[in-house]
Amino acid sequence: MNQYTQEHTQSYYAASAHNLTPFPTLNEDLVADVCVIGGGFTGVNTAIELAQRGLSVILLEARRIGWGASGRNGGQLIRGIGHDVSGFARHVGAEGVAYMERAGNESVELVGRRIREHGIDCDLRWGFCELANTSAQFAGLKAEHAQLKESGYVHEIRLVAPGKIREQVVDSGVYAGGLVDMGSGHLHPLNLVLGEARVAQGLGVRIFEQSAVLDIIHGSTVQVRCAGGTVRAGTLVLGCNAHLEELEPKLSGKVLPAGSYIIATEPLSVELAAQLIPHNLSLCDQKVGLDYYRLSADRRLLFGGACHYSGRDPRDIAAYMRPQMLKVFPQLADVRIDYQWGGKIGITANRFPQVGRLRQHPNVFYAQGYSGHGLNVTHWCAKLLGEAIHAGHSQGFDVFSAVPHMTFPGGRALRSPLLALGMLWYRMREVLG
Repeated sequence: MNQYTQEHTQSYYAASAHNLTPFPTLNEDLVADVCVIGGGFTGVNTAIELAQRGLSVILLEARRIGWGASGRNGGQLIRGIGHDVSGFARHVGAEGVAYMERAGNESVELVGRRIREHGIDCDLRWGFCELANTSAQFAGLKAEHAQLKESGYVHEIRLVAPGKIREQVVDSGVYAGGLVDMGSGHLHPLNLVLGEARVAQGLGVRIFEQSAVLDIIHGSTVQVRCAGGTVRAGTLVLGCNAHLEELEPKLSGKVLPAGSYIIATEPLSVELAAQLIPHNLSLCDQKVGLDYYRLSADRRLLFGGACHYSGRDPRDIAAYMRPQMLKVFPQLADVRIDYQWGGKIGITANRFPQVGRLRQHPNVFYAQGYSGHGLNVTHWCAKLLGEAIHAGHSQGFDVFSAVPHMTFPGGRALRSPLLALGMLWYRMREVLG
């Protein structure tokens, strides 16, 4: 299956999307206050934030809205931004770290608010469980639970002991406990980004699909050239993430595109679905090559994981992922797999998103590298971009952009193989205990 045609990949999400009516292709020269490149969560929500502040916006997407990770991901709406942010205190101070921790929670609330305010039908359900694979990991969840309680986290959270996991969370014998968070949840990501694109359009944003950018000419007015026309704008936003490629080499080397894969079963019976995941939570474990899974609105098990850094996709995704699913749910041995797909997520070296502006071209802004937390963090970064572009400054933008980011070594040819070797070492450590 070709995952990278101009149309949407053949996923469960594309098959169950509400509105795939295409937007036009750029075929004229236009002018706007801001040109946004990228039709995923970053670009679409930045366009919303800017349009709400009264700026004229043109959004260019090389393929279809939500074509990349925004329309293919696991649909898990989970609190947090990257990994432990306390290590960034030397760059942003204690106050900056506190801001990052608040943003990790408030970013989820931002997504929920946008869905409610605009009536976006994307199967939003609240409830998530972080799963421990070992007793040591469960001890870590206990510490996380205590920290959340101490910080005043407003949503229901509860620890689930090893002996209660099968009854309360997931009918599997591989886990050593869990932490349930009712302030996180899951949804249909493609329907969310498509709904948000219509919101942006309603605010006056001009959206063009199948309009790949061929060239960017920098200056006080940026010229963005496509095959059918050129957009001139005072400000440019790059929201391409793992698909930036060589459009801006100074940024593309700081994000490694990594493959992640999902399979979707046939619809399960009401009884079997309720047995597998009694409270319809989204779930994720803590292995290096983590498993994440949930039920769809029509009771399919969507099971994902197997993050690949090699740059090569499995030849048969279903054959590759099914054994992972059966380790967790051996009772699904006779269940049919109806959909299989993959996509690229943008990984940063420090697992923290990159938000900023180009030093040599200060009217060019960017956000990228969500490292698996894209559903909520894209929306938060779009908010920061909207604030900074409109007002000229933003406390949150300043905090996020103060975190330094290294360029992956090895150049284009060796980045992925070098990281793949490093991740293999971590997995061997995990297996050997």
